Amino acid sequence: MDNNVIHTEHMILYPLTENEMETVISKETDDGMKQAYSEMLAGCKEKPEQRIWYAIWNMQLNDGSNTIIGDYAFKGLDENGMVEIGYGIKEPYESKGYMTEAVTAAVKWARMQPGVKTVEAETDPDNKASQRVLEKAGFMPNGVMGKEGPRFYYAQQ
Repeated sequence: MDNNVIHTEHMILYPLTENEMETVISKETDDGMKQAYSEMLAGCKEKPEQRIWYAIWNMQLNDGSNTIIGDYAFKGLDENGMVEIGYGIKEPYESKGYMTEAVTAAVKWARMQPGVKTVEAETDPDNKASQRVLEKAGFMPNGVMGKEGPRFYYAQQ
């Protein structure tokens, strides 16, 4: 069994290969996301021993349809053992609990990996849905304002 595949109640979460990431980048129409995905791919190539911390992870429904409903990624593992998670879900699947399920499982998986001490996230100040996902998944605001907005840390032990 692949240690980098996560099974949840409703989904299979798995990292993309570099070729799969290149395909995602080529099809992405949002410039900001295209840049973010390109930076993640560069991280995979520059630090192959840490590629899992830069890969795009697909969120695939576990209902036999193989439908990809969203994705997430970690933004590298820093020297202090911190990984940051970022995520997005396709509009038809919003407000159904999938993102909370995925973030909860991804954080649990990340915290079991060697070298990981903390998991953080950052959201747009106006993205209340994303903030609710984080809070439901066990995150708390840490009082720091990042480049994109308020930062959160995983508060569960």
